[in-house]
Amino acid sequence: MKKETGISVLLFVLCAVTTLLNPNFISPVNLTNTANQIGMYGIFSLGLGLVIITGGIDLSVGSMIALCGVLLSMALTEWHWPWTLAAAAAVLLPMLLGWIHGALITRMKIQPFIITLCGLLIYRGLARFIAHDDTKGFGAAEGFEFFRNAAKGKWLGLPMPFVLLIILAIIMWFVLHRSIYGRYLLAVGRNEEAARFSGINTRRVIASSSIIAGMLTGISGILFAFYTNSVSPSTHGNFYELYGIAAAVLGGCSLRGGEGSILGILIGTALLQVLQNLVNLLGIDSSLNYAVMGTVVLVGVLADQVFQARGAKKLLRT
Repeated sequence: MKKETGISVLLFVLCAVTTLLNPNFISPVNLTNTANQIGMYGIFSLGLGLVIITGGIDLSVGSMIALCGVLLSMALTEWHWPWTLAAAAAVLLPMLLGWIHGALITRMKIQPFIITLCGLLIYRGLARFIAHDDTKGFGAAEGFEFFRNAAKGKWLGLPMPFVLLIILAIIMWFVLHRSIYGRYLLAVGRNEEAARFSGINTRRVIASSSIIAGMLTGISGILFAFYTNSVSPSTHGNFYELYGIAAAVLGGCSLRGGEGSILGILIGTALLQVLQNLVNLLGIDSSLNYAVMGTVVLVGVLADQVFQARGAKKLLRT
């Protein structure tokens, strides 16, 4: 809980400083927009966090979101699929891709970085090819208002993506912190070989984390597509995987694996979006957004190194 406490304090201080620099930060409109962004980015960040906890990485999230957005738009507006079938396909496709990632990683022993880097390129290329590089959309969303409400609606004054994030986070909290499967995830991340000798099916655990991440990516893909109502296959979802990785690392997920928490990922996502909001409110050039993300990831990794070094010293002393 030390990492979660530290980042919570940092988030509180950042919010206070942002409010002092620009009181518009606490305006209802800005808070609603920020909560909406936290919701949409937080959902796929939860999945990325699980993958990182197992010692893996996924660089293909943004391209998956673009591919799902393109296919969802075409399924609803051009192929005239029922919205239930289109939604199921938009979620099942990333799950299938996640299963393929897991199979290649566990059975072919290819590094997750290489597999998902190839996925980043393949899925983006497929999205552009299928859409003929044309921008896709949903118009007035007639006949599938449910999706539009899920992406832009509110419940008890809270944006629906934020509400959905909280629901999914509660479920994932029980999965990671209160189930045997969650213990297996952490054990595999700490030492895969030791976990295997302990009787854990490490292949299944690693592959399942990618499948869960794919499911959450598919849900995010639906929300992003309807929120923007404009899916450009060449740019939609660009660098979203970096947001997820940054949120997970900020939240205490070690890139070595074996460490992390759902609460930490949520706080990391919120901190990252507040940082983005600070850049916008202060009128700083938006091109620095990626520089901010890169700095955040670097600081998170350096902090992890420091914590690891201190932990090792304590063990040696005892």
